[in-house]
Amino acid sequence: MIKGTIAIVGRPNVGKSTFFNRLIGQRKSIVDDTPGVTRDRIYGEVDWLTQTYRVIDTGGIQIDEQPFAEEINMQVDIAIEEADVILFLVSAKEGVMSDDMAIAKKLVRSNKPVLLVVNKVDNEKLQMDAFEFYSLGLGDLFCISSVHGIGIGDVLDKVTEIMPPKNISSYDGMTSFCVIGRPNVGKSSLVNAILKEDRVIVSNIEGTTRDAIDTPFKYEGEEYIIIDTAGIRKKGKIYEDIEKYSILRALNAIDRSNVVLFLIDGSLGIREQDKHVAGLAHEAGKGVIIVYNKWDTVEKDDKTMQKITKEIRAHFLYLDYAPIVFVSALTGQKINQILPAIQQVHDNCTLRIQTNVLNDVILDAQMMNPAKPHNGKQLKIYYSSQVGVEPPTFVLFVNDPELLHFSYKRYIENKIREAFGFEGTPIRILARKKS
Repeated sequence: MIKGTIAIVGRPNVGKSTFFNRLIGQRKSIVDDTPGVTRDRIYGEVDWLTQTYRVIDTGGIQIDEQPFAEEINMQVDIAIEEADVILFLVSAKEGVMSDDMAIAKKLVRSNKPVLLVVNKVDNEKLQMDAFEFYSLGLGDLFCISSVHGIGIGDVLDKVTEIMPPKNISSYDGMTSFCVIGRPNVGKSSLVNAILKEDRVIVSNIEGTTRDAIDTPFKYEGEEYIIIDTAGIRKKGKIYEDIEKYSILRALNAIDRSNVVLFLIDGSLGIREQDKHVAGLAHEAGKGVIIVYNKWDTVEKDDKTMQKITKEIRAHFLYLDYAPIVFVSALTGQKINQILPAIQQVHDNCTLRIQTNVLNDVILDAQMMNPAKPHNGKQLKIYYSSQVGVEPPTFVLFVNDPELLHFSYKRYIENKIREAFGFEGTPIRILARKKS
C-alpha cells in the first residue's frame, strides 16, 4: 500500500534524476548534464521503514526562457499539487542561485511540507558551503551526495516523520473498481452509464478529468465502490497533456481498487499509449477487465468481434487472462455485462485453493512435462502452497530456485489456470529452496 507521494523539484542540473535513481534503486530516469533533459515526470517507488512511497522525478524548474521551460514548469506544478512531501534539491557546488530563491518562494506558496536537500556535498568544504542555503528560509537542510549515497537515509527518515497521514476511506465488504485509459476514450461516459446518472462531467476536451471521486452504489444486492478520477478543477488552467501527465492519477486509483477496467477507444483502435496504461494495472497485481468502448462506432460483420479480440490478444500478451467486454457507453449497449464481470474477476482475485488439491495439479503437470535439465541439474518441485490473494500468489518449494526457468513457470501458471480458472487476475509464482 502506497503511504504517500514524494516530489523531487529543483532547477536543472542539480542531480534530481541521480537522486531519484538512488531512491528507487534503479536507473529509470535519464541522467545527463544537459539542462532540461528530464522533460517528463517519471514515477517510481521507494521502500523505507516498512513504508512504501511513490516518488516523482520532475524536469528542472526553469525561470528564464529556455527550451521546454514552459512545459517543464507545468510538469513541476502538477507534481507539486500531487505530492504529500516535496524535496527541494539544490547543489552545493553552485551555491545559492537566483533560480533557487524563486523556486523557494514557489514552494512556500504550495503550503506543502518541504525539505531542503543540498546535493553534491562530497567533502567537508562543500558541507560548510551548504550552510548558505539557510538563506532560502526553508528551515533545516539535509546534506547528501546522490552519487555516493551519503545522507539519503536521513532524508527518508524525515520524510517518514512529516508525511501526512493518508486519508483512505474504508469500504469493507464492497468491491472497488476504477476506470483507466488514454484521454478521451470515454472513461467518464462509462462511469455515467454504469451509475445510470450524470454524476461526473463528460467533456470532449482532453484534460478535464482531474479529481478522484468515490461513488458507492448497489447492483442486484451487491455493494460496489467506483473510484473515478472525475470532476473538473474549476480554478487554474487545464494545461496538462494527459498522454504524459495523467499516470499518477491512474496509479492512485489503481492502488485503491480491487478490479481495474481498462478502456480502449473502439473508434480509434489500439494505440501505443494503451499498452503503457494497461501495464500499470498488471504490474500492480490487480484484476483486469478490458473494455472495448464505442462499439457502436465500429463497422461490424459476423467476424468483427473475433478479429478485434485476436488483435487485442496480440497487442496485450501479458493480459491474456483478462476478459474482454465490448460496450458503448453512449448508447448503453452491453453495459449490463460489466458489473457481473467485475464481481466474477474479484471472486477470482480472492480465490484460495486447498493445498492438497493444488499439489495434485502441480504433480500432474510435472509428470506430463518435466522441466528440461540445466547444466546437468533437474528442477524438482517438492510441494507448493498458496500464500496470498489479490493477486493469487503461490510458492513452489524446489531443490534450486535458479532452475525454475521463465518458460516453465509460465507452464505451471497455465496448468493452474486450466484447473482453477482465475480469469481476470494475474498470478504470482515464487520459488523457494526446500529447507
